Amino acid sequence: MTVTILQRARTGRDGSGITDGSGTTDGSGFTDESDITNGCDITREETIRSDVDVTVIVPLHNCRSYLDRCLTSLLIQRVALEVVVVDDGSTDGGGALADLYASCHRGVVRVVRQEASGGAGRPRNVGLSHARGRYVFFCDADDYLGPQALERMLAMADRNGSDIVLGKIVGHDRKVPVSMFKENAERVPLGHSAVYNSLSCFKLFRREMLDRHAIRFDETLLVGEDVVFTTHAYCHADVISVVADYDCYHLVDRPDGTSIMQRRGSRDPVSWLRMIKKPIGLMLAHVRPGELRDHLLRRHFRMDAFGNLGRPFLEAGEVQRKEIVAEVADMCERWLTDGVRDRLPAIDRSRIAALEDIDRLVRLAHIESAAVRRELTALRWEGEGRLAVSGKVALSTLERYDRPEIAGGDPVLVLRRRNPGIGPVDEVTIPVTGGCAGFTGIVDVTTLATGVWDVHVSVTFEGVPRTARLGADRDGVVAPPAPRVAGDVVALPYFTRPYGNLSLDIGGYVVPVPGGARLVRARWTAGHRLVLDGEAVVGAASPAPRAVRHLVWRERESGRERREPVAVGGDGTFTACQAMGRLGPGTWDAYLELDLGGPPARFRIEAVPEVIEHPRTWWRGTTRWSVRPYATAGKGRLSTVVRTLGPRTFIKRIVR
Repeated sequence: MTVTILQRARTGRDGSGITDGSGTTDGSGFTDESDITNGCDITREETIRSDVDVTVIVPLHNCRSYLDRCLTSLLIQRVALEVVVVDDGSTDGGGALADLYASCHRGVVRVVRQEASGGAGRPRNVGLSHARGRYVFFCDADDYLGPQALERMLAMADRNGSDIVLGKIVGHDRKVPVSMFKENAERVPLGHSAVYNSLSCFKLFRREMLDRHAIRFDETLLVGEDVVFTTHAYCHADVISVVADYDCYHLVDRPDGTSIMQRRGSRDPVSWLRMIKKPIGLMLAHVRPGELRDHLLRRHFRMDAFGNLGRPFLEAGEVQRKEIVAEVADMCERWLTDGVRDRLPAIDRSRIAALEDIDRLVRLAHIESAAVRRELTALRWEGEGRLAVSGKVALSTLERYDRPEIAGGDPVLVLRRRNPGIGPVDEVTIPVTGGCAGFTGIVDVTTLATGVWDVHVSVTFEGVPRTARLGADRDGVVAPPAPRVAGDVVALPYFTRPYGNLSLDIGGYVVPVPGGARLVRARWTAGHRLVLDGEAVVGAASPAPRAVRHLVWRERESGRERREPVAVGGDGTFTACQAMGRLGPGTWDAYLELDLGGPPARFRIEAVPEVIEHPRTWWRGTTRWSVRPYATAGKGRLSTVVRTLGPRTFIKRIVR
């Protein structure tokens, strides 16, 4: 694989080959010593290229088995790039492999040598000192990029003059941030977005910004050096963009657990809390007090401070728990403002109040990390538009930790609209009767806005709510009840696929509306009008009179449509009158259209030959019209064939 990749042509932004024929090799495929820098000297290749768009900096330390994939993913990027591999004292042959790539990709891949530093901060800083690109990107040697990653991020940067571009990160057995990658963003404000939740350095940075503000990695840190770097960069970025619709960066877990972040103790809670004060102090030096600062501080309290009062707190010993609490209390005393507190969820506000009660902090950690066990036990209609949802819920704490006594919770049903923001209310809380061992909530579907509502059960333990989807775990006899017409809308309870959770479709957005329309009688009246009498049903009930909108005739070939008003009775009966001469030639299929709160619901009008009128023929001037209503073969649905015969057509027939 290596030989094949190294023989591929290098491409730049315009697809032309970029080569440098000045270098020589010793015949073994390796560059001579003059092509390798020692971390300080600049090689002649650094003066050759001046059109580099992106410099990719790859710190390398004992990652030979991953380096092929990493460098291959970089060399296939369709941008004008250079790759600076900083060999941080590798002893596994990774440096020699990097040399081989450099000899075959002169002017694109360069290798910088230095003694092992123990962390990624120094090699990244050395790489920055050799970078010539307008932008820089940091890629660890055991990770890799998607084939279009740099092309998409660079295009985003050039469109917007971006200082930082976040590309979607995909984890391979590694946790990755997701909140900032919900959709593409050309320009996203730092204070009104989730981008600050991602403080890794795997982003595209404008090099001029980094140099102007002396933004560099903290070489004294083995863990968290990229947090300091990225925090500093965010403070000076005027334009931040997000590429969320493409898997840009692939973060890989090493099975041998040798990476710094995978080593035991790399995320020691006390060390992390002490480290995180550096980027916080850096941010405070650049951001004035106010909403933006509170928004950024919320991230550090929520994810760094109180995050270590969760499962890491349960795993810690008695002495370390006291140290964790002391560090968190110090952060609260120094930086917790009312604006930050108001942005925190209930469990973190409870933790603030319990910083002097370690036993309560342990219980809160159990509540947060526990699994919510829930079961749907019954689902039925009770009267018009009232859906009874019954179930039970419990909190299952982790068995490997000492489990304290946790007081019983208070359950409620929570309905959340699947596409928030399109209606006045996106969440509805439904009170229940009974407790965790057995509860019932009544959902009045007539009070819900149209749309799809997902059903959750929420239970509060010691002031902390835990919420989970309801329905996947259920008794085998529980099935969705039949659709119900309530007022002007149709409510369709259903279980999602593939997870089987309970949702309510109000209006028929994702679930087909069951129902139909049947022709009872057809008759001709004056003016060559065809009068249709029929019956409509939705589910097992008759629709409200105002729900029946039109009789729709659709021409089968062209798709043209014609709507006619419908007179509706209270029991689902309807009458429509169509002047057949207005349809025009063609084959027309008949539908009844209803408004049930969502997209228009259409039902083909079912018919049997016995109730359909005979064909009718008449003359309009010199043109003969013929109309033949009929029931289609097989399914028996109402259609009509309309034909016209004018003088020209009549003469053509005679000539034939």
